[in-house]
Amino acid sequence: MRKTSILICLLISFTFSFSQSSKLPEMDKSPMDVSYYPNNYPILKIQNKATEPLVARILYSRPQKQGRKIFGELVEYGKVWRLGANEATEIEFYKDVKIGGKKVLKGRYTLYAIVNENIWTMILNNDTDTWGAFKYDSKKDVLRIDVPVQKTDEVVESMSMLFDKSATGISLIIAWEQMKVSLPITL
Repeated sequence: MRKTSILICLLISFTFSFSQSSKLPEMDKSPMDVSYYPNNYPILKIQNKATEPLVARILYSRPQKQGRKIFGELVEYGKVWRLGANEATEIEFYKDVKIGGKKVLKGRYTLYAIVNENIWTMILNNDTDTWGAFKYDSKKDVLRIDVPVQKTDEVVESMSMLFDKSATGISLIIAWEQMKVSLPITL
């Protein structure tokens, strides 16, 4: 009994000292977000309303426009971009898919883009858990595919990504400022 009491006291003491020394980080200016296909999958799952199996999930940070010119300035044309802010954007497939006619195995990948005015080159890469595009290594590319840029009338303040159903599967829609691209994914 005495050993148990001492152990409990030590655990409480450790927990208290840890909580006193840990400082919580400030709110990030580019908060992390997640999108699923099917959309809102976790909510549908807990409500027993999921009618389709989970196909994909994307984790990304959402930078804000804040009056800045984004494409061609903040995001330079012709350079590899992490497709968001902070950590490089990661996409996970829960089943094998095809992108640009090439088979992509079930798994987790980093998604980069080379942005140009009319075409974006989307890059799927094997190197995950990385920050920015500073250590980007093209030797780890799984595939590259060019997608056309669509101009939008509406200004998108916070960079946004979502999956949308298509005739052959799904598309990953990426929108920011007054640009939008769509990455087709065949199921």
